[in-house]
Amino acid sequence: MTPQDILTALRDQNPLVHCITNYVAMNIAANVVLAAGASPAMVHAPEEIPEFTPICGALTINIGTLSSSWLASMTTAATLAGTHDIPWVFDPVAHFVSEYRKRAAQDLLALRPTVIRGNASEILALAGEAGAGKGADSGDSVEAAQSAANTLASKWGAVVAVTGPVDYVTDGTRDAHVSGGSPLMPKITALGCSQTALMGGYCASGPAFEATLAALAHFKVAGTAAAKQAKGPGSFQMHFLDALTATQPQDLGQVIA
Repeated sequence: MTPQDILTALRDQNPLVHCITNYVAMNIAANVVLAAGASPAMVHAPEEIPEFTPICGALTINIGTLSSSWLASMTTAATLAGTHDIPWVFDPVAHFVSEYRKRAAQDLLALRPTVIRGNASEILALAGEAGAGKGADSGDSVEAAQSAANTLASKWGAVVAVTGPVDYVTDGTRDAHVSGGSPLMPKITALGCSQTALMGGYCASGPAFEATLAALAHFKVAGTAAAKQAKGPGSFQMHFLDALTATQPQDLGQVIA
């Protein structure tokens, strides 16, 4: 399947995406997934995970506002995803800022996510290399993290996406770049977290490498379109949601190289 095919499949199938994400991201992530054509569910109570995760098309885990109860839910959900052959996407937000967060990220990584999505500093640190990240913000270039991304992909059998002005995607054998978007995108809180949620919808609809490319391309195309109408971050967010819905499958190939 091509990225274009997967967007068509996503909209035809409207997959249910289990999003264990952070408090900041819940609203915008849900709206992004809906606007693109999938169905989000923000279920995080440990008591619900055993029944809920197995009925979903994909799982996404974001450790932005980590806590012990949420970590327990994440661990159970990721384990169930592996048992039931459900694709899952891991977003190791700022995993290097505390020992607790580092251990959590490594424990989740050991459960072998289908896709790992992060900024350059997060990917460098996850591979055990030094980076210049500041909280959830990257202090490193995408180019600087490409080798680390390949290392992670080969070690864990995952597709790794390094997001930035030009995204980089690899499965350890193949790689690609995705360009476009807008400088306004980093000005919208949790937009990257929302991309992780959308990747889940795409992974439920097609092969992981092509699905990851499609999700990244969808964001870039919509970001470019929204920027043409936006006057600032506030209006950009509104136009971006509209642009996600307006993006057509044939648009995706224009930003992938």
